[in-house]
Amino acid sequence: MHLYLIRHGQSYANLPEWDGYNRDESLTELGLQQAAALEAWLPDHIQQPDALYASTMQRARQTAEHVARAYTCEIIFDDRLRELGNNRFDHTTWPTDEPPNRYADYWATARPFAPIVTPGEYSETFMHFRTRVGLFVEEMIDKHSNQHVVAVCHGGVIDAVFDHVFNVGPWRRCEIWTHNTGITYFEHVDHPGREVWRLHAHDRTDHLVGLAGR
Repeated sequence: MHLYLIRHGQSYANLPEWDGYNRDESLTELGLQQAAALEAWLPDHIQQPDALYASTMQRARQTAEHVARAYTCEIIFDDRLRELGNNRFDHTTWPTDEPPNRYADYWATARPFAPIVTPGEYSETFMHFRTRVGLFVEEMIDKHSNQHVVAVCHGGVIDAVFDHVFNVGPWRRCEIWTHNTGITYFEHVDHPGREVWRLHAHDRTDHLVGLAGR
């Protein structure tokens, strides 16, 4: 399986003046420009995917719409691809009339077994988050052997995929940075006696060359 992970374009939650509240924000004007640049670049550089998945959050949805236009394909929305802290501990999303308040005052990876958002009742922990992302990855292996899969998601999700692939323990020691609309490419191979994953590229942003404020 060829797995391409694409982070969403810049959203209002990525701006310096973000207040820390855990809201489902849309793309900024720059984010829309980044997604459009991605749309124009993709068909000549990554082959037609057999499946396109996306997080159900606004910023990922909007980015995925550009990817879908690039390939004329349908989007399969999956709640497991939502950013950390945006699902409850049972992997379901927060009800629209009961969103989580704000992120806790510690970094999630510093306390991987503690609630990510406050108030903490029903909040997922970082390990719950890694579990739901891992479930998605393992399902892709089963469903899409020898196929090309694109998943439009979030920086935290890409972090968690690295943790899953590299078999990282609960206390991570290296943060993986991905720019908005950056592309990561993993390949899962049937190679007995050797590693089953290959990392071909991380955070490709060729499509953003020349874009002001990229």
